[in-house]
Amino acid sequence: MVSRKIVGIDTPLFCPQCGKSSLIHLSNKQFTCNACDFTYFHNPAAAVMVALSYEDELLVAIRGRNPGLGLWDLPGGFVDPNESLEQAVIREIQEELNLTLTDFTYQCSFSNTYCYKNIEYKTCDSFFSHQLLGKPTLTARDDVADILWVKKTDIKLENFAFTSTQRAVELWLNNH
Repeated sequence: MVSRKIVGIDTPLFCPQCGKSSLIHLSNKQFTCNACDFTYFHNPAAAVMVALSYEDELLVAIRGRNPGLGLWDLPGGFVDPNESLEQAVIREIQEELNLTLTDFTYQCSFSNTYCYKNIEYKTCDSFFSHQLLGKPTLTARDDVADILWVKKTDIKLENFAFTSTQRAVELWLNNH
């Protein structure tokens, strides 16, 4: 572990290679060790989210975990190692909704800050969409506490847990 908080570091950081408290914060993403010359880059994590819609309704996932416990979200999650964005979409939708999704469209991406257990992660959230031909019976699973179908006119962006999701839903609203 590099630090409890990446931004605004005031405490010594221990090098993961040599173990000495000699890790220096060079930039917003780069750290180097004065003792062994190890370099660590704290790069953004990749994540996906999907706007699933039917007619004038958007499927909203209620977050079952922090950050944002109880707030609105779009189904999705982090991309696993050795996984493409598309593979992550398919896996996440299956895990969270028990829905097999094979056809979806990339829309855009947004940067985001994801605070988990006092560590601030920077993410790159890729936004996809899919218009369903019918309204399937879905079950909230994994880290989704519940699901709601929300009419376009009843969507409140401030109910969404993350700025990136708010921006994605705003884009979806403007295109529908």
